[in-house]
Formats: sequence, structure tokens, C-alpha cells
Amino acid sequence: MDRNVFLAIIISIAILIVYQYYTMHTATPPKTTQKQDKEVAKDQPKENINYPSSLPSQYGIDKTTKNIEKEIIIENNLYTAVFTTRGASIKTITFKNYKDKSGNFITLRGDETLSPLALGIDENFQFSNLIFNSTSSNIKLDGSNPTASLVFEYSSPEISIRRTFTFTNNDYSFILKDEVKGINNYWITIGKDFGIYEKEDSVHHGPVVLKDADRIEFTSADLVKSGAKSYNQGLKWIAQEDKYFFSSIVPKTPIIDSKVWSSHGNAIVALKMPEGSNEYFIYSGPKEYDRLKKYGVGLEHIIDFGLFSILAIPLFWVMKFFYNIFHNYGLAIIMLTILTRIPFIPIINRGMTSMKKVQEIQPKMLEIREKYKKDPQKMNQELMALYKKHKVNPFGGCLPILLQIPVFFALFKILSISIELRGAPFMLWITDLSSKDPYYILPIIMGVTMVIQQKMTPSTMDPKQQKLMMLLPIIFTFLFFTFPSGLVLYWLVNNILGIAQQFYMNRKAAKSESA
Repeated sequence: MDRNVFLAIIISIAILIVYQYYTMHTATPPKTTQKQDKEVAKDQPKENINYPSSLPSQYGIDKTTKNIEKEIIIENNLYTAVFTTRGASIKTITFKNYKDKSGNFITLRGDETLSPLALGIDENFQFSNLIFNSTSSNIKLDGSNPTASLVFEYSSPEISIRRTFTFTNNDYSFILKDEVKGINNYWITIGKDFGIYEKEDSVHHGPVVLKDADRIEFTSADLVKSGAKSYNQGLKWIAQEDKYFFSSIVPKTPIIDSKVWSSHGNAIVALKMPEGSNEYFIYSGPKEYDRLKKYGVGLEHIIDFGLFSILAIPLFWVMKFFYNIFHNYGLAIIMLTILTRIPFIPIINRGMTSMKKVQEIQPKMLEIREKYKKDPQKMNQELMALYKKHKVNPFGGCLPILLQIPVFFALFKILSISIELRGAPFMLWITDLSSKDPYYILPIIMGVTMVIQQKMTPSTMDPKQQKLMMLLPIIFTFLFFTFPSGLVLYWLVNNILGIAQQFYMNRKAAKSESA
């Protein structure tokens, strides 16, 4: 019974890892960037896009007015943003501390069909195509000029809109204040895919909302099937995200409603606001947990630490603690692996001892199984009596594995999603712990350590089961070929620690037998 449970646990871990691999590599469309998406959008016929449409005549807007679009650059020590008078919106934000694989600075781009922070009387966001007035010029923030504001205005005989953006140096966030008159209510959206840089390797990319304490994510395909979703109670923020970056709107004044829907293959998320003065906290940048936590508006929940977040978050802090000491995330992962292994040493030792005892009485167990193979109830009674006589816990070898599973998956999630590992070097050929090993050296070494560990571990399995178990290192090796180097490093170090511990226990058992 114990060997079947042990085998089931190992296979379950393999299935869960395969599932994680599947969701990371097949749940997303082929690799695209915002630049490529923009080029595709330009090639589409304009008549197939519902937004932006012209405003109804009752709003008194002169549709023949042709103002010239003006761009205004906002720069601080973290980003350079380009704002435009068209829709009083954002065109691009370029981050100074993050580069892509080609060495270019990462830029989030707005889409011309639905610009970031666009406004509208309905879900067509008609105001996104209006030319606002602004007397502001380019702004550069630094130590001597830590805050500044950018103002856009539009007015007609019926309506008036004033948008005030307030920026701060050394911060990705800014405050937006909208003063709208002449309309009972209006919509504001993050825009089409604004906040998404790369869709590759993202478990999820698209809209996310935080309702009370629930992080709810959406895809366009899901919204087509289920229809639009609305949340008017307990909504904390709306966002568009990929694996490492996102853009969000946090309403600081009461909302009327929020909505997520699919429009022409694009997942859109927006807030419905009342007429008057409304204020928003806007964040567009990397998923840096410590920074997001300091804002105190719940934006840290954009980082999905998974089912075992109660373990993942403290372990994440510990990893960063070690990084602050060694200034190398590879060494931080090694230290974190050692630290998480220490509490399990006594439990693993007892499990190894139990497995050794089970191995010693294996011949007697086989005799009982053969003798009572036609009477399962009697067989179990005799086996339990045998375990009791030799003081053996048949499940002792399984307990350490069961206890380590939550820790493993917590670490798995941390090492898979942490932007801190993005572009972080370890040593020699490992120049990015968030990417796969370019030469597959770490996964191969990891596979070898799994074989060594299996050879050293006492087994109560029959030869056929042992052959099946020997396939696991091969499966895991090929599976880990595409996993982030940081995750492979964790598994490798954990295997090495397991080998050292098994070596110690085997020597201890040998000395006891010789004595």
C-alpha cells in the first residue's frame, strides 16, 4: 500500500508540473509584441471597428473643427511618457530600468482605435478622438522639480471636460482628475491592451479586476462565451496585465459601474463614472511587489502568487532579503532552497528510516501477500500486525513529500512570475534567471541528480515499478528544458541537498548494522 501511495504522489507532482507547463505555453497565442499588434490593427478596415464614433449632435460639438494634435513629453527618473491632445490620453510610456531581449527599452503603447484613459458617453468612447486644448509644455521631473501637472481642456456649448494629470518624480504612478459637465455619466477605459508588452510565456494577459479581496481575470475568448461582466459593488481597481507589466485605474471617488467585455477580439475593461469631479490613481509599470504594496490601494494583488500565496509571499520576502546580502538572485535562490529544506530535515530523516525498515521486512510482506492473496481483509490484518511488530509506519516515507508539496508550489510560483528575476544574471552562461538555460546544462545536471537520488533511496517497489520510476528523471529533464533557469536551479539544489541527506542516512544505517 505504501509503495502505491508513494508512486501516486510522485505521478501527481509530475502531472501538476506538466499542467503548469501546459498553461504557460499553450494557453497564450503566438508571440507578439504591441508593435506587431499595432501593425495588424492598421491593416484592418476602419469600418470594422466600432470605436471611436462621432458624437451625437445634441452635445453641440462642431465636427468640422480641425485642430492640430500636439504631443507633450513627461519624463522622470523611471520613465518617459508621451501624452497627446487627441483624447487627452497617453501614446507611449518607455521604462528606463527595463529592456527587452534585444536590449531596447520596454515601451507600452496606446492603440489608435482605443487610446489609454479614453472617455466616452457610452462604450464607443467618442471623446477619444477629440482634440483637447493644452497650454502645457514638456515636463522633466527631478530632485529640484519633484511634482508637476499637465492640463487638457475641451468645451462646447453643451459640455466641458478638464483633465489634470499630476506626476511625481521616482514613481510610476500619477493622479488623474477629471472634471466633466453636461453629461449625466461617462465611461473611462484603460484602452486596448495598454499594459501588455509581450504575451509570450504569460499565464494570463488581458483585463483583471479586484473585487473586494478577489482577483478576477478575463480573456476575450471567455468573454465571448460568457458575455460581458459588470461589478458595481466592492470594486477596488481595473487593469490590463501581462506577466511582468500592467496598467491600472484605481478610482478614488465612487463609481456607478464597471464592465469587462469583448469587442472585435479585444478584451476591454472600463469604469462608469458620474458627472462632476472624479479622481483616479493611475499606475502603469512593472509588477514590483514592494512598490505596489506601499501604495495601500491593493495593487499588490495584481501579482498572482497562486493557491499557496500564504507561503509564497513570505518566501518571496526571504529571497529578496538574501538578494540584498549577496546582490545575486542565483545565490539568493540557493540560500532560500537551503533555508526551506532545514525545517524538513528531521521529518525527512524519519521518513528515510521508515522506508529503510519497510525495505528490510519486504520479504515477509511478500510472503503475506502471496499467502493471503485471496483474502484481502486477512492480508491487511497480517500486514498491520507485521508493521506493529517491527515498529514501522508504512506511510512514513510519504509524509515528507506531502508536507513539502505546498512549499514547492509556492516557490515554483515565485520563481515563475517574479519580475525581480527578469534579466537577473547568475554566473557564467546563466545571464537571465527568468529564461531557459540556453545550453540546457542545468536541466541535464538536474536530471542526473534525480537518477543518483533514486539509486540511493531505499525502495520497496517491484522491478517493474522501479523501471517506471526511472523514467521520471528523463521526463523531468525534458520538461525543465523550457523552464526558467531560476526554477531549474532551485530543483537542482534541492536534489543535491537530498543526495547529501540520503548519503548521511545510508552511512548511519550501515554503521548501525555493523555495530
